[in-house]
Amino acid sequence: MRAVRCQEYGPAEKLVVADVPAPQPGASDVLIQVKAAGVNFPDTLIIQNQYQIKPPLPFIPGNEVAGVVQAVGDKVSRFKPGDKVMGFAFVGAFAEQIAVPEASCFPMPETLSFEQAAAFTMIYGTSYYALNQRGRLQAGETLLVLGASGGVGLAAVELGKLMGATVIAAGGNPEKLAVCKERGADHLVNYSEADWKDQVKQLTGGNGADVIYDAVGGDYTQTALRCINWNGRLLVVGFASGEIPALPANLMLLKSSSVVGVFWGNSIAREPEANRDNFQQLFQWAMAGQLSPYVCASFPLEQVADAMNLLLQRRSVGKVVLTTE
Repeated sequence: MRAVRCQEYGPAEKLVVADVPAPQPGASDVLIQVKAAGVNFPDTLIIQNQYQIKPPLPFIPGNEVAGVVQAVGDKVSRFKPGDKVMGFAFVGAFAEQIAVPEASCFPMPETLSFEQAAAFTMIYGTSYYALNQRGRLQAGETLLVLGASGGVGLAAVELGKLMGATVIAAGGNPEKLAVCKERGADHLVNYSEADWKDQVKQLTGGNGADVIYDAVGGDYTQTALRCINWNGRLLVVGFASGEIPALPANLMLLKSSSVVGVFWGNSIAREPEANRDNFQQLFQWAMAGQLSPYVCASFPLEQVADAMNLLLQRRSVGKVVLTTE
């Protein structure tokens, strides 16, 4: 089968597409014929050995797929060959086939295309886990989303509205922020403007945001903490800026606020029942047409570097996917 391989750490241009042996499913695995694979910011880090998960070289990057079940292990009960599914794995998705654990495989909603389904699992899984379990977002609260036009950010905007929050989308590009408005954001804040913190306070009657979804990091995190509400929760989702912030503890003390880590990928194994419950709700919203991943571009496997660079150069809105056909 064809697959993207990381044979040495470095930028996306070092990745190669090669013929490799097809994976063999274990007893609890589902073998998927991949139709599309989502490209995510962690993929750009893992190939540079800059992510918390460090697979041994060589490896196939990519962590979310959509496709058709080819075979299942003896212990698999929820899927059969021919089923359309979505799957998640820490590596291995940028290939024509992948074997994923049954617990990380989900039926594909009929309302989604393969490209949309490949863009669904990580962004909505991460964002709903962040807002629901970690942020305890309640109807009537205010949610501030940093990096709102990115994959997980746009998902957080959509989910925040479905959960009954007032959503403030923050980003540095007016055109990208306009997409956030189309996806339900109540207010837009451009954080290339020096007074964006004051704008958030003004929009919240001087109180600040109850929950802050932060997939950006860097200086933006500390600025966001200065416009958080009493008992607010700042969700640490990622560091798309490339900088991990060091936060003065007095900022949390002054507002009795919390800084809460979000690692959805690890929660799948640690909290499988909660993850299944989350996806039942997500699929209900998807089947009702209330969730639909925004895919801005798709590339064949051979153009994986172009796909990753679209993310790294901050030119993407929503999700980028790879296709195998």
